[in-house]
Amino acid sequence: MSAIEQELYPWLITGGIVTALIIFVTLLLIPAPYGRHTRQGWGPSTNSRLGWILMELTSASVFAGCFLWGWGVHGGGVWILTAMWEIHYINRSLVFPFRMRESGKRTPMLIVLFGMLFNVFNGYINGRYLGVAGAAYNAGWLTGPRFMIGAALFAVGMAINLHADEILFRLRQPGERDYKIPHGGLYRWISCPNYFGEVVEWTGWAVATWSWPGLVFAVWTAANLVPRALAHHRWYRHRFIAYPPERRAIIPLLL
Repeated sequence: MSAIEQELYPWLITGGIVTALIIFVTLLLIPAPYGRHTRQGWGPSTNSRLGWILMELTSASVFAGCFLWGWGVHGGGVWILTAMWEIHYINRSLVFPFRMRESGKRTPMLIVLFGMLFNVFNGYINGRYLGVAGAAYNAGWLTGPRFMIGAALFAVGMAINLHADEILFRLRQPGERDYKIPHGGLYRWISCPNYFGEVVEWTGWAVATWSWPGLVFAVWTAANLVPRALAHHRWYRHRFIAYPPERRAIIPLLL
């Protein structure tokens, strides 16, 4: 890294954690206005599918660019970590959006721009870190407890996320717009297993990389998705009289 980057980087890490805590409190009070929580008064909007692609593709491309920009001596483990990131975001940007039952829904451009801004920041701190510090992730790292536990959490979280999304994809037929109660998998216990899976996934990333930028991303993921899961849970209970009373919002038996 350049001298300027070396001075700036710790401030970005600290700022990322502090901002995540502010966002967490804000979202507990004001649910982000997209999806089922869409509201008027948030300015111009765009097609939800296009907005999603723009946000998620930003993360895949910025991470890859910053990783290559920091080209150096890379251990074998860094390529596996890079593949983990890119597999997630290629799915989220080029597969998931085209399976969404978005039916003409709109997302405020403000939300899209904020998502892109965060993904530029997040892709930079994580991609740049791996690009510069890649030599540390050698063959020995791959057999160490941090990588093995983190990679296992990442894989389990992704599997939970994908399975929950699949249930949602099959919940409505093409052209249907009414919401329904999802069943199956972890929906037996929580309202938002897709969010639970993503929190587990990026917690695994933080452990597997054992890095400050990985921790920042894990904190941001929880700060964004825990309040949204709580808002979804309240929405379900208000919308459906017969909503299963044993379900929690995002953590089975707890929250």
